[in-house]
Amino acid sequence: MNTQKATFGAGCFWCAEAAFKLLPGVISVVPGYTGGNEENPSYEEVSSKRTGHVEAVQVKYDLARVSYEQLLKIFWEIHNPTEENKQGPDIGLQYQAVIFAHTDEQKELVEKTKKDMALKLGQKIATKIFPFRNFYPAEEYHRNFYEKNPNTPYSKAVIASKIKKVKKLLDEYGEE
Repeated sequence: MNTQKATFGAGCFWCAEAAFKLLPGVISVVPGYTGGNEENPSYEEVSSKRTGHVEAVQVKYDLARVSYEQLLKIFWEIHNPTEENKQGPDIGLQYQAVIFAHTDEQKELVEKTKKDMALKLGQKIATKIFPFRNFYPAEEYHRNFYEKNPNTPYSKAVIASKIKKVKKLLDEYGEE
């Protein structure tokens, strides 16, 4: 199996985790923190906005079943790429939209799809692109949040809408 990793910050990591788990070929999705300088930050430290980290997910996937470009299609659809330092009800630097490229090939694809999204929307794209440096898994209580807490107001209002959008995309692309 040829596995690769992708790291995305799309606002709240609970939403991104639930969305990417739906893709065939995705082996694992781990919520965590990335982009900052502090080692092994806690949720409280990241929320303080002093670590430089964002909430993100690291996706491990089987390249024979899903491509990085397919992951990017989902990424661009599950967040608002025109919002800076926020996503919907989640406001702050830790919720900024950002892609952390692991390879030069990933960076090229990200730049191309970012330009395509700007043309599609006719707006400036706030989503940032950085080289991947580090990733620290979130605390256990953040993992599989939607599966463990489907009836919370946030799950029902925010996460469920992302899941619905991804399922619709998978149906349209015939990837389910």
